[in-house]
Amino acid sequence: MTKYLLLKHYRGAPAGVNDVPMDRWTPEEVSAHLQYMDDFAERLRGSGEFVDAQALAPEGTLIRSDGEGREPVVDDETLAGKDLIAGWMIIDTVDYDRALELAAELSAAPGAGGRPIHEWLEVRPLMRAPSET
Repeated sequence: MTKYLLLKHYRGAPAGVNDVPMDRWTPEEVSAHLQYMDDFAERLRGSGEFVDAQALAPEGTLIRSDGEGREPVVDDETLAGKDLIAGWMIIDTVDYDRALELAAELSAAPGAGGRPIHEWLEVRPLMRAPSET
């Protein structure tokens, strides 16, 4: 089994599909979307493929070290214009093809009007420490 990170971006759906931003959805549409996510995670719990998931708030701060003894460098301006991560799910699957299959299904969560949003998801394997020989 291999663990994969499924990243949900605020980028959302391709133009013309169901690309209405979540902040313009009705409360019922948001609830339906979140329920889809919960049901999906519950099904993966049952199959043993679910590890963890979290939704993230849109605000954040870029920060980095500027060297020993110096104040950290904060860049709030750059982050505001970036394609921010909306949330993530970690799954543990038999192979990459299964990870893609699950990500595609997750991409079809409902959005505005209850229609699938077909949002872009990023699928990335988690790194493992090199095996000792």
